Order: sequence, then structure tokens, then C-alpha cells
Amino acid sequence: MKKVTSADSLITINHYKNLLTSEGISAFLKNEHFGSIMGEVPFQEVWPELWVAHDLDYDRALQLIDSAKIADESPAASWRCKTCGEQIEGQFSVCWKCGA
Repeated sequence: MKKVTSADSLITINHYKNLLTSEGISAFLKNEHFGSIMGEVPFQEVWPELWVAHDLDYDRALQLIDSAKIADESPAASWRCKTCGEQIEGQFSVCWKCGA
């Protein structure tokens, strides 16, 4: 067993767990119910943690999570649609006005 990562959100850590599981990596969570004691102990001590059951899966798990983090990041810069000229916020990949 090896700890892969932790996150401040159960949603994020479950997303990572589902990603690993979909790739055939046996993973489980620790500290998923510790949110209720936050404030009693340092917050990073109670963040949910993602662990892999088999040490051999550790490197692949890290690669998958790193890829997911990069894919989840929205571009910071807005862009202009080449078809209609509308200014579009960076997180969108399709023009809201014309669909291009």
C-alpha cells in the first residue's frame, strides 16, 4: 500500500479514485470521514487520502492523476472566435454565439 495523494475535497479525491479504478488500479480512501474534526487538528492532517493497494501501481497512478490535473486546468487567456469574432472566456472551447 502506498499513499498517492491527498486533496481538500472529497469530490476531487473520489474523482481521482474513479480514474484509477477505471484503469484497473485497486485504490481506496483514508480519512474520508475526518472532515468533522477539522479545526481540532491541522487541516492537512484530516484531508482525504488516496492510496493504491499494490505498490507496483504507484507510478502509473501518479501519472494518471498528473494527467487529470493538467486536463482539468482551464486556460487563463480568453480567445476570439475566428468565425464570428465573439470574445470567449478561456475555459470554453466552443463559441457560445455561433458554435464554431
